[in-house]
Amino acid sequence: MDSMTSQSSQAPRTPHSSHSPHTFQVDLRGLVDLLSHHLYSSPKVYLRELLQNAVDAITARRAEQPDAPARVRLFAEGGALRVEDSGVGLTESDVHDLLATIGRSSKRADGIADGLREVRSDFLGQFGIGLLACFVVAERIRVVSRSARTPGAPPVEWTATDDGSYTVRTLPDEAHPEPGTTVHLIARPGAAEWLSHARVLSLARDFGSLLPYDVRVGDEAVTDLPAPWDRAYPSPATRRVALARHCHDLFGFTPLDAIELDVPLAGIRGVAYVLPSAVSPAQRASHRVHLKGMLLTERAEQLLPDWAFFVRCVLDTDSLRPTASRESLYEDETLAAVREALGDRIRGWLTGLAAGDPERLAAFLSVHYLGVKSLARHDKEMLRTMLPWLPFETTDGRLSLEEFAQRHPVVHFTRTVEEYRQVAPIASAQGVGVVNGGYTYDSELVEALPSVRPGTVVAELDADTVTAHLDTLDADEELALTGFLSAARAKLDPLGCDVVLRAFHPLSVPALHLDDRSSRHEQARAEAEEQADDLWAGILGSLRGSAPRARLVLNHLNPLIRRISSLNDPELIGTATESLYGQALLMAQRPLRPADSALLNRAFIGLLEWATHSETGEDGRK
Repeated sequence: MDSMTSQSSQAPRTPHSSHSPHTFQVDLRGLVDLLSHHLYSSPKVYLRELLQNAVDAITARRAEQPDAPARVRLFAEGGALRVEDSGVGLTESDVHDLLATIGRSSKRADGIADGLREVRSDFLGQFGIGLLACFVVAERIRVVSRSARTPGAPPVEWTATDDGSYTVRTLPDEAHPEPGTTVHLIARPGAAEWLSHARVLSLARDFGSLLPYDVRVGDEAVTDLPAPWDRAYPSPATRRVALARHCHDLFGFTPLDAIELDVPLAGIRGVAYVLPSAVSPAQRASHRVHLKGMLLTERAEQLLPDWAFFVRCVLDTDSLRPTASRESLYEDETLAAVREALGDRIRGWLTGLAAGDPERLAAFLSVHYLGVKSLARHDKEMLRTMLPWLPFETTDGRLSLEEFAQRHPVVHFTRTVEEYRQVAPIASAQGVGVVNGGYTYDSELVEALPSVRPGTVVAELDADTVTAHLDTLDADEELALTGFLSAARAKLDPLGCDVVLRAFHPLSVPALHLDDRSSRHEQARAEAEEQADDLWAGILGSLRGSAPRARLVLNHLNPLIRRISSLNDPELIGTATESLYGQALLMAQRPLRPADSALLNRAFIGLLEWATHSETGEDGRK
């Protein structure tokens, strides 16, 4: 559909019948506003479009004339920009066909490149859309071009303004003696800064540093080839230093290491830089992607697998497909295959460190163990490789699963940090090894341990297992404490908690609160049932489970427990039991329910009243 109206040849309109086809009328100013506010992230893309057009024109000419010059020159001054290229150029018919039609590309099979279908993959963009994007910063565009395919054709001039009108005329030979194209831009009001020399040079270097042709802004070179990852260096150490400097200049950090990203089948060359500090796995990583040398995007988010959040990439490709704005990657089968191939490269780097450079691996894992754990969940070979290195919190200290499994015939683990904190001191004193599986990915990896280490026994630690490892009291001794236990159980029964007596180490722990997920679920159900109306209470009642209740395990070896168990006052025993219950919850760092908070307050006040009452009684004062 026509995007502009030619002022050089406008025929009078004739009436059409109701069945005649009509063409859309396009508001160019509205379209430019759409481009600037919705398609493109910034006005700076105008320069990328100009560079793309120039590079494509040179590519097209060299397909027919391999020895043709390959140069692009940009001159910026006084709110105007001139871009010269030695490309294939245009004839007058090409200008009408390409520059006045939205979406028409000089690289399409039905365009002027019919004879060049076999090299269409070498083109970057669309000439018509590229020039249209320049209206984001320009109020007037003038294109002077001479065709290399039709040597006898005169130079042609196309001039357009942002109101949607354009003119076309032929020029004398001396106006453009050599084949190629020159684009002149005049800045829109308020956009002159985008056409300043400093801004043009900065943008050209950012977008075009890896372009395969000679690109200059004035006399200053833009291209910097070969790419840092393709250069020859005297030694591996020199290469690491050079790449680290490149990473710092590009991303602003000095990497822990650099990973080669060479995937010839996908036409990819580049490098992944390992971040020197930990980042959240949920943080979307942004990577720099060049398409045939031209910077496509600085924010490619789907380039690597999710688990590889500890690296930032910069690469050049000729196989990935850009979106309409050419500022991101199109999600298709090719991108999925590239993502998998790049993941394999990073996985291979980790395996190589494990095999030959344990010090560098240890330094990496001290920062990014979470990313490796994420990978190991889905990759048994990676889990097997990383077993001696991945750190876990255990009752024996911070160890790898391999070392922990060598020490304990059964690898017990908890699924939450709270459960681990409840049992870790007690289990350690009883010789029971426990892994804290409450951190991200840890319980999954522990459960996967038998698949890569045959014969390993893994078991989730629950309240019954812990209680079974604690020493029971003699029957006579426990019988003598029946009154004490009855008073204590009566006090905690409304909270859904039993009281038991055991003897265990360390002696400094007076009480231990034990429960598991099933008992917590049952407790939550019972609380909801109490607060529900009759109908809902009946439904919740039908869901009542048979899971064991939580329990408060009192340590009979602890001196405080011995003194409390010798009390004869049931009310005082109840207050003391509530205090022990609250203290055990706090020691386990468990979240407190409103009923638990009320209990702590009540027990605290009760103990103060008992202490002050006893003291005044001793002094003979009331």
